[in-house]
Amino acid sequence: MDLELRHLRIVRAVADAGSVSKAALTLGLAQPALTAQLKRIERVLGGALFERDRHGARPTRLGELVLARARVLLPAAKELQDEAVRFAHAPTPGYRIGATNGPILGGLVDRLAAERPVSTYTSWSSHELTSMVELGRLDYVLTGACGDSGTPTGSLVWDTISLDPVFCLVSENHPAAKEKEVELSDLADEHWAGTPGDGCFADCFAMACARAGFTPGTIYETDVPTCTHLAQVGRAVVLCQATHQPAQGLVMVPLAGAPLRWRQLLGRHPTAADAAWVLTQAKEAHRDAIGRSPTYSDWLTRNPAYGTTP
Repeated sequence: MDLELRHLRIVRAVADAGSVSKAALTLGLAQPALTAQLKRIERVLGGALFERDRHGARPTRLGELVLARARVLLPAAKELQDEAVRFAHAPTPGYRIGATNGPILGGLVDRLAAERPVSTYTSWSSHELTSMVELGRLDYVLTGACGDSGTPTGSLVWDTISLDPVFCLVSENHPAAKEKEVELSDLADEHWAGTPGDGCFADCFAMACARAGFTPGTIYETDVPTCTHLAQVGRAVVLCQATHQPAQGLVMVPLAGAPLRWRQLLGRHPTAADAAWVLTQAKEAHRDAIGRSPTYSDWLTRNPAYGTTP
């Protein structure tokens, strides 16, 4: 027999009542039945919990130890039960969305917030966000992965929002800024910058450079404002999503042949509300982002067979 919460309730009842007979009345049990249960509990715990005589029942040293734990565990278990019931019957507060760095979160929040409240949580780690969804702390996660890596495995349900080429950001004074597109090999002597992540993008970039015949130089892994600054002052070329909106002084240039691709993903808890509708809003937010990006729109016109959804 394993120790259960109901056993701790019996021990506490006997201690509070001061006798087995009084505890039996409190618990609604026959005294012989309660005495038999108490003996089984004592066998599990390895010794007598009470000294019993005609004056009642007094805890032994082992009994005091068990009672001390029971007076902590039983209220905690009751609190957990009450909180779970409140949570289960409470109206859904809204959409809880976690996201890594990306250009469509704002559009998605804007669309969802028109219907219900939205809360957001950001992280560089898609693994962290996925874990939060698995634990029920988030409903959805908006993230991405290399275009050829597919969707993640695990307990979440994953949908692909889009499959986009990766472009680069350069200073408006950079020679590539005047080009419709640039060969990756033409940037062999550049330093690079990008935002961090826990996927395989860095490896995929290194492989794309190897296929282009070079090994990339310095790679700055940092936040978006720093990436922007490094590109503006000509210190680095920044790898970016095709739906990115360049800051002043920067030009977004496609890489010829789309050697790198980025898959926009929406993961959800299996019980998340309005899954089909939220996915539709995410895809619409992506289309809106394309509409705000003349460079990407023009690239799609010149590459009609590519498309943006698999």
